[in-house]
Amino acid sequence: MNEKVLNTIEYNKITEMLAGKANSEPGRKLCRELKPSTDLEEIGRNQRHTADALTRLFRSGSTSFGNNKDLGFSIRSLEIGSTLSILELLNIASLLDNVSRIKTYGRRDRDDTQADTLDEYFEQLAPLTQIANEIHRCILSEEEIADDASPKLKSIRRSMIQTNEKIHNQLNSMLGGSCRTYLQDAVITMRNNRYCIPIKAEYKGQVSGMIHDQSATGSTYFIEPAAVVSLNNQLRELELEEKEEIGRILADLSAQTGEHTEELTANQKIMSLLDFIFAKAELAMEMNATEPIFNTDRYINIRKGRHPLLDRKKVVPIDIHLGKDFDLLIITGPNTGGKTVSLKTMGLFTLMGQAGLHIPALDRSELSVFTEVYADIGDEQSIEQSLSTFSSHMKRIVHIMDHADQDSLCLFDELGAGTDPTEGAALAIAILNYLHDRGIRTMATTHYSELKIYALSTSYVENACCEFNVETLRPTYRLLIGIPGKSNAFAISSRLGLSEEIINAAREQIGTEDKTFEDVIADLEQSRVTIEKEQLEIAQHKERIRTLQEQLQQKNEKLDQAKDRILREANEKAREILQEAKEIADETIRDFNKAGAGLDIRELEKKRQKVRDKINEKNDRLSVNGENRLQSEKKSRTIDPKKLKKGDSVKIVSMGLKGIVSTLPDAKGGLFVQCGIIRTRTNIRDLIYAEEEAISAPALQRGSSASGKMKMSKTLSISTEINLLGKTVDEALSVLDKYLDDAYLAHLPSVRVVHGKGTGALRSAVHGHLKRLKYVKEYRLGEYGEGDSGVTIVTFK
Repeated sequence: MNEKVLNTIEYNKITEMLAGKANSEPGRKLCRELKPSTDLEEIGRNQRHTADALTRLFRSGSTSFGNNKDLGFSIRSLEIGSTLSILELLNIASLLDNVSRIKTYGRRDRDDTQADTLDEYFEQLAPLTQIANEIHRCILSEEEIADDASPKLKSIRRSMIQTNEKIHNQLNSMLGGSCRTYLQDAVITMRNNRYCIPIKAEYKGQVSGMIHDQSATGSTYFIEPAAVVSLNNQLRELELEEKEEIGRILADLSAQTGEHTEELTANQKIMSLLDFIFAKAELAMEMNATEPIFNTDRYINIRKGRHPLLDRKKVVPIDIHLGKDFDLLIITGPNTGGKTVSLKTMGLFTLMGQAGLHIPALDRSELSVFTEVYADIGDEQSIEQSLSTFSSHMKRIVHIMDHADQDSLCLFDELGAGTDPTEGAALAIAILNYLHDRGIRTMATTHYSELKIYALSTSYVENACCEFNVETLRPTYRLLIGIPGKSNAFAISSRLGLSEEIINAAREQIGTEDKTFEDVIADLEQSRVTIEKEQLEIAQHKERIRTLQEQLQQKNEKLDQAKDRILREANEKAREILQEAKEIADETIRDFNKAGAGLDIRELEKKRQKVRDKINEKNDRLSVNGENRLQSEKKSRTIDPKKLKKGDSVKIVSMGLKGIVSTLPDAKGGLFVQCGIIRTRTNIRDLIYAEEEAISAPALQRGSSASGKMKMSKTLSISTEINLLGKTVDEALSVLDKYLDDAYLAHLPSVRVVHGKGTGALRSAVHGHLKRLKYVKEYRLGEYGEGDSGVTIVTFK
């Protein structure tokens, strides 16, 4: 790709945007040097690099390659055995630290087994942790070597500290003693890297030592006292030893690092490449770009493409396709309507895709590989070369015609402009026909009506236009393929205030054929707008129907979930009520058992009333359905006081107990009911007739079938055995608890519980339940002939 086309289509601005996403200078250099490729395999590999880096950014977040500096000179110095400076060694350590961090970033989770094209780069990174740690151990900063870098350096610096202390002690004693009157200032200073004291000029002969400096006024001499000359000499020798030891340490570190120059070179190359690849991914993320699909059929299909250099919030996405149904696209329409932007979008997407960059368009957009992209866009007239607008255009067109082939993409802006319209249109048709006959993919923009007719009358050539709203005098920037554009010159002029007289005069200058053609275009445009509105309404109705269907489905799901929840809560509530009723019944039985024969009847009545209050309280908590069921049951079996007789079987609704009427109701409806061994007072409004079961009396069956049955209370017909086989533990315990209460109220001395042998879980649960019942005297497993361990015999108190 020639540089002129890259600048014309503004590809270089894209590479500058890409460079802004890189973290290191080597990475930015690769970004600026990025050029489109013509090798389909290489393009595919580069696109996969970008896609895999983008996936990692979404999964793990962004990372930084900022410490990746160009270490080429340092590495070459190591290869020839030179000693690196402190800064160069620190740069290498920083690179290795960053390599270690990037390698960790690239490491996959155990659950993530799917490999990508970047794995090999991350695996090739060599952190050289031992080298980096050694450099950091010895070098603290650009100006400081650690005391522990070597034992000798530590010893030298300890001696320097001790010598410094001796010098200061000696000088401080002189400042406060013999030299106090000679001093200009009572301070210790340095001259020529040696400790001195400031002496007044008139007393310089009074202090023995070496003069190192004099003040600008001559009033002060800086003298090194003879007493510290030896110590200063010693300190200077120690400084030279320190410098020599630091040089040896740096040489040793350089030698250790020099053993890994290949790894360092590879690290820097891979880090720069990864920085470049992740910069492409960052740019794709910012543009909301997708990976294009490449083909070798020279077919382009851009779906909702957005020019990457325009504001994302303002740019109007366009659909462009070229190369399948037609290989030449002619775009017409008024100025500032978006024709040139459409042209540049096509060329820029092609270059970006072939450079391995994602394009800001919908997924499944397709591009083809072109060996060259030619563009004649913009006016490059030259005064120096005496080139007019038409001449400059024609010079570039001649170059394109000489070099373009089937694998080229040609883009022309305002083809044939800058000269006589008739000749320009004829020339434009000839140029397009030449390219069309050779199957060269071409896009061109124009204002000439002749080119619209050429596109309508020529196979594999298609019209397109950029939509323009005449009412608002604003372009919509939508590209409409298959529809020729209308210049709208008269309509725009009228809207801007040009008189109708002038406009009508202009209309008369247009030939009948041209006028008819423009009217046909206008009718087509109006029909298109109407159809698009109807299609939009249909789409909106479909979307509304789909939304309503989803809402209905969600509502049904919520109803099903609510139903399941209500059933679960109801079952749980019923279990709680059943458990509370059982506890109340147990408490009642305990109270009556404790009462004995000597307890006052009024005391028993108080306890009975207390129990009934508790039962009424529980009944109030029942659901509406339960209340409706009780009301319905009471209504169907309401007792008439006049028809009630002693001995009738009734049910006390609030207590859920059945009994026999002992006394007739008084004026207020109060009466006594015998419930087993309990005689309780209640009101006739709380009573309903009890349903009695028909049971057979064996002694009466021999005579006749008519009199072989009689009505008996359930408590009088309770069986002496209950079978729990086939039930779960919860089911069995619920049935057993009710059965034992009925058996005890029926005054049965003992009962037989059949639970089977099995795993023993049911037997253990039954025995555990029997232990908690106060009215059970004892229980035992059955003996031989009674069912063995599959049966438990229960004896009541």
